[in-house]
Amino acid sequence: MLAHQDQSPLKQTPLHALHVASGGKMVPFAGYDMPVQFATGVLREHLHTRGAAGLFDVSHMGQIALRPKTGKVEDAALALERLVPQDILGVTPGRQRYAQFTNEAGGILDDLMVANFGNHLFLVVNAACKAEDEAHLRANLSDACVIEPLADRALIALQGPKAESVLAKLCADAPALRFMDAGPRRIDGIDCFVSRSGYTGEDGFEISVPAEHAERLAKTLLGSSDVLPIGLGARDSLRLEAGLCLYGHDIDTTTTPVEGALEWSIQKSRRNGGARAGGFPGADKILTHLASGAARRRVGLKPEGRAPVREGAPLFADAASSEQIGTVTSGGFGPSVNAPIAMGYLPSSFAAPGGLLFAELRGQRLPLRVSPMPFVPNTYKR
Repeated sequence: MLAHQDQSPLKQTPLHALHVASGGKMVPFAGYDMPVQFATGVLREHLHTRGAAGLFDVSHMGQIALRPKTGKVEDAALALERLVPQDILGVTPGRQRYAQFTNEAGGILDDLMVANFGNHLFLVVNAACKAEDEAHLRANLSDACVIEPLADRALIALQGPKAESVLAKLCADAPALRFMDAGPRRIDGIDCFVSRSGYTGEDGFEISVPAEHAERLAKTLLGSSDVLPIGLGARDSLRLEAGLCLYGHDIDTTTTPVEGALEWSIQKSRRNGGARAGGFPGADKILTHLASGAARRRVGLKPEGRAPVREGAPLFADAASSEQIGTVTSGGFGPSVNAPIAMGYLPSSFAAPGGLLFAELRGQRLPLRVSPMPFVPNTYKR
């Protein structure tokens, strides 16, 4: 999760000084110097987010405005549909949708959020992919849209059951938002973009804020006794319990949305027989997978002992077989379930919940069961 391949200087988010002052343990992540944990520690940060509210700095992610040259947001939506298998035209003003950029082989170049702000689309893309995503948009959509990276903005996630009550004190509109509502809102006198969403499985909000106001807003939110700063370590364990993919690990350029168990994100209008079926990169393969299934599938996994099974562990059908049938893509300890959890890829014939498999760990075969996901029920406000 914390790889930093090249030797270029690490970038800093607008909240970097606050993290250091707050005792954050800083590590390289996606080219940025980011807090992996604070003094509280990963376990307590995780449980505090599930029980109260956690504040996450996700400013390393890419924020991009897609502005239609015609002035009609529908034209930006139809343009973006050339690159994703989702129904973007159907995203009404004030709403957002999860999507994936796909390649000609049906693999996933990145996953992203797309919001309709009325006169343009607002995209949030992954940090490690943001330069490539911007280039991809420019190469394919410049005829129809102005692509504007919003580099002068920070992104803060406030997650957990007390997120609404905390934010309501600064933004009267917050309680009225439903899951996946998104748009401009004023928070503590600051013009922000707010969505009711996140990547923890909990109710919460993601707040795009001008960089010059980010530290003040973060300090105000942290002034609540219900809110603690949360690092990348707990962010990872929270999203794993929620059964959510980490790009580059659980999904990548070699996995189709159907193999990644993301077919729920592809609406009927883009499927065979739909009003705008196909027309996106890799459509033939993805539509075939939707109709007939894929040969492999991402699944949840629960080790039967207490030892966590980590990314890269090979999976076998029995304790003695020499033929590897799958691989773990994410794994660790789930603090809320008080047990190790993982996800990985298996042949579809092995993907039914309850099936017994074995992972190899330090030369030993450890039993685990295929498990439904999420491992912890989500609490989104619908």
